[in-house]
Amino acid sequence: MGLFGSELGLPVRRVDAAPRFLARLSGVEDPEVKRKIIGSEFISVFAEFARGLGVRPEFLVQGTLYPDVIESRPPPGGDQAHSATIKSHHNVGGLPADMPFALIEPLRDLFKDEVRRLGRAIGASEAFLRRHPFPGPGLAVRVLGAVTPERLATLRAADAIFIEEIARAGLYDRIWQAFAVFLPVRSVGVQGDGRTHDHVIALRAVTSTDGMTADWFPFDSGFLSHVSSRICNEVEGVGRVVLDTTSKPPATIEWE
Repeated sequence: MGLFGSELGLPVRRVDAAPRFLARLSGVEDPEVKRKIIGSEFISVFAEFARGLGVRPEFLVQGTLYPDVIESRPPPGGDQAHSATIKSHHNVGGLPADMPFALIEPLRDLFKDEVRRLGRAIGASEAFLRRHPFPGPGLAVRVLGAVTPERLATLRAADAIFIEEIARAGLYDRIWQAFAVFLPVRSVGVQGDGRTHDHVIALRAVTSTDGMTADWFPFDSGFLSHVSSRICNEVEGVGRVVLDTTSKPPATIEWE
């Protein structure tokens, strides 16, 4: 979790680098390769933007948390036979070795619940502190398989419906993290008197304290039926919605 300029009342400059990331990710399906490409490109975009402002940044400040570090590389001095890289978070294992500036990570040794307590102590807004985590590599790790603009658009539409209904049902603050996942498969269905062969969306929602372990959230069947119906009826090209009922471990919270 980081503090963004908009949250602190500071001016914000937005950079649309989506075409660059999509070009680098074209045809890439391996999750580890995706994460490292995104980490490298993130640094390149940041450095180029700074040069365009006529400055040479000396530091990059990131909101890296301890779970990012643990999953990205075995702990120092750990038993390498029993410690493994789970996934390279773009802000840890995914960063290039030759960065042109120093890295500052003031929250690196803290868990998410500790960061939230710290945020309250310094007066950050509750809405900001309660916001669900979002993956550093963005939606690229929620589109399984190749990342395309079309798949991203489908995922965003389905995710918006899911989160909207969670908030409407008063469940947002009871859930640690909730999101939709685009699956690289098609499923046969029926619409009217015709056959369909459309995309599949998975829904993921978990409860947790520190993100190291998590349990899937037990939605009411009526809620799930409503969300599934909305996604299939309102998101073009989606014909099936499934629910992820796997805890962490054995699964990670994100699918990739």
